[in-house]
Amino acid sequence: MLDRVLQQIDDDLPASLDRLFTLLRIESISTDPAYRDKVAAAADWLAEELTGLGFDASVRPTTGHPMVVAHDATATAGPHLLFYGHYDVQPVDPLSEWATPPFDPRIETVDGAKRIVARGASDDKGQLMTFLEACRAWKAVTGKLPAKVSILFEGEEESGSPSLVPFLRANVDELRADVALVCDTGMWSRERGAITIMLRGLVGEEVTISAADRDLHSGMFGGAARNPLHVLSDILARLHDADGRVTVPNFYDGVAEVPDDVKAIWDTLGFDADAFLDTVGLTTPAGEAGRTVLEQIWSRPTCEVNGIIGGYTGEGFKTVIPAKASAKVSFRLVGDQDPEKVRENFRAFVTGLLPPDCRVSFASHGGSGATRLPFDGPFLAGARAALTDEWGIEPALVGGGGSIPVVGDFKRELGMDSLMVGFGLDDDRIHSPNEKYELSSFHGGIRSWARILGQLGG
Repeated sequence: MLDRVLQQIDDDLPASLDRLFTLLRIESISTDPAYRDKVAAAADWLAEELTGLGFDASVRPTTGHPMVVAHDATATAGPHLLFYGHYDVQPVDPLSEWATPPFDPRIETVDGAKRIVARGASDDKGQLMTFLEACRAWKAVTGKLPAKVSILFEGEEESGSPSLVPFLRANVDELRADVALVCDTGMWSRERGAITIMLRGLVGEEVTISAADRDLHSGMFGGAARNPLHVLSDILARLHDADGRVTVPNFYDGVAEVPDDVKAIWDTLGFDADAFLDTVGLTTPAGEAGRTVLEQIWSRPTCEVNGIIGGYTGEGFKTVIPAKASAKVSFRLVGDQDPEKVRENFRAFVTGLLPPDCRVSFASHGGSGATRLPFDGPFLAGARAALTDEWGIEPALVGGGGSIPVVGDFKRELGMDSLMVGFGLDDDRIHSPNEKYELSSFHGGIRSWARILGQLGG
């Protein structure tokens, strides 16, 4: 049966490209009010396509741009899957740097490889259409999908998703599924798929230390008056030990080791740590001793000082002992680290190091926990098998140093883990002029989702 579905995908590829090109021609720029009607038109087009595929699809209004929600219940067994993508795109500026009009999609060939060039080709219209075309092939061959599928397409991802969380909260029962499928990620290379299995969380803090009631003349008070810059610098220096570990008490609570089989996959990726650092003019890893660079950026928590402010920083020179000094500090979290406990322990750490005559105040700049797909879960196992079959090599199980907000929203609001599988490449120029999506990514992505649906549906 799967062979017939894959053959249907291959035979239908020209028509699949025509449908993608139709969507790419719609100027759905969400951040610019001048394109509001175009964003709505893209939502309407997707809802019509889904209805034509047998989904119960509708365009749902929000206080901003609409959501598209669709359900298919033709499967009589298997898990319930919620597929997420976004149909809005970034502005095209600077227009003069586009080789051809950004909403006039075309195929070009570079070094023998064909690529789709248009705004939204990779981020995220091409990506979401891979899933729709996989569903289309299953329906064409079998008349149904191998699993129960719901779809949520957002129209505000590129403008901060202001309506997403309220929409999720208002539709919890309708949208909650066994797992979310998120396609806004990439492959490891043109020949190797990837599954993003972990995303680091974040805690942001601003700390201000004050001493005297005003800035002081360093000739008159130097040596006698407490200098907040000295105090702050000393505290910041104590945030790490000689091996690069964070010294905030209980900081590593909830941090688990990456399983050996995942580390074994990382060893096969051919990641060049020296080249990675060389691209930014560096030579030596500076994180935790005994950890590889991939571990440092994917699976280990961090503490970074992002900025220090204090005293006179203008032109020339001023001999001043400042009355206060501030620093912005961020923590990247992994595993089950609790953002609020990290914040609380950091504040206690700073407060405990204050000398006499100093006061401290803190300002919070948000916090969110890390996201991690269960290493031994059936959804990850099914996706690994499917991608291995399609690309002929075990997919890279990768981490994300940053975050994908919707994944955290699904976990907090709907209690769902997310399976993050995408087919973009690092050189797709997303958010830049001449954005592109490899034809092999589009075609292979459709085939991959067809295989994943078959695996997850049993």
